Amino acid sequence: MTKDDKGRIMIIDDTPANLDVLSQILSEEHYTVLPFPRGRMALKPAQTNPPDLILLDIMMPDMDGYETCAMLKRDERTRDIPVIFLSAVTETEDKVKAFSSGGVDFIGKPFQVPEVLARVRTHLSLSRMKRELKRYNSELLEMVSEQVKDLMDSQLATIKAIVSLAEYRDEDTGLHIERTRGYCKQLTIQLLADGKYLDLIDQDFIRDIYHAAPLHDIGKVAIPDNILLKQGKLSEEEFEVIKTHVNVGVSALKRVMLQYPKNSFIIMGVELTGGHHEKWNGTGYPKGLAGLDIPLSGRIMAVADVYDALRSNRPYKKGMTHTDAADIVIKGRGDHFDPMIVDAFIHSEEAFIGISEHIMSDADQPE
Repeated sequence: MTKDDKGRIMIIDDTPANLDVLSQILSEEHYTVLPFPRGRMALKPAQTNPPDLILLDIMMPDMDGYETCAMLKRDERTRDIPVIFLSAVTETEDKVKAFSSGGVDFIGKPFQVPEVLARVRTHLSLSRMKRELKRYNSELLEMVSEQVKDLMDSQLATIKAIVSLAEYRDEDTGLHIERTRGYCKQLTIQLLADGKYLDLIDQDFIRDIYHAAPLHDIGKVAIPDNILLKQGKLSEEEFEVIKTHVNVGVSALKRVMLQYPKNSFIIMGVELTGGHHEKWNGTGYPKGLAGLDIPLSGRIMAVADVYDALRSNRPYKKGMTHTDAADIVIKGRGDHFDPMIVDAFIHSEEAFIGISEHIMSDADQPE
């Protein structure tokens, strides 16, 4: 074992005899010793190549031990170095001041060699354990973060696989999913910028609604092809069947939520799936919820879903221009839609146009 392996100890003392004695004692114990006669002289070397421990005198010219220790503790490079004060000043208030300035121990002069060595060993050992614990915690945090990321990635992959089932039955579903998730994210960001629903919206909410939005129509996998893919307007009876997709989707997602009860985007998936066909005035379905009783994610999804439906071509109708679709959304303010979300839509019209034009099927392209 080299001296550096055992520990590097800086001694700061203006008395040459003390420096010589302490240096000899510690060198004989195979420590690397760094002696300095002034506190100010020791600061830069301590910052450049920090020692493992510092033995510090109090009564020194130019800069006393208290000030030296305080300066070491203010610097990020040296704040974690344990400092043991050695001084002939041994009044209680002096010791308290030493500890207040950042010292970890106090040895009175004249000192006893066995005591100095014992305290040096103790504080070097404690310092090493603290560094090891810090390193372990950092590695643990990195490992947990990686595991959480892997879990999140696997869950998102599973959700994407489930959602893709609907895409096989309806060619435009995949593009509808991409557009509506983009609209939801934009509306949520705008609400945050407008200072609305600050008790509910944060970066986690924005992330979750983007990932959960594709789930809103998952229940349509249970709708018969002759209704889901009908090339014309639905009859009243057929529309009642279509409406069941909400409860089917909510039921399926709640079963997933039983396995992952704390998964925030699955919880949001349940909320927006169940709430995106509700209306602000209480005339929507499946529960006839009104106003703030409708989950915020469902109210956001409602605007995104209706806007996209209006813009999209269907066998029985031609997609609207942005201006016409926006007029309908704005007219629904306070009736179909949450007024504050419509205001966010108005502030986000350029972004909506960009998302719509960027993610558009060939059938939806303007002639």
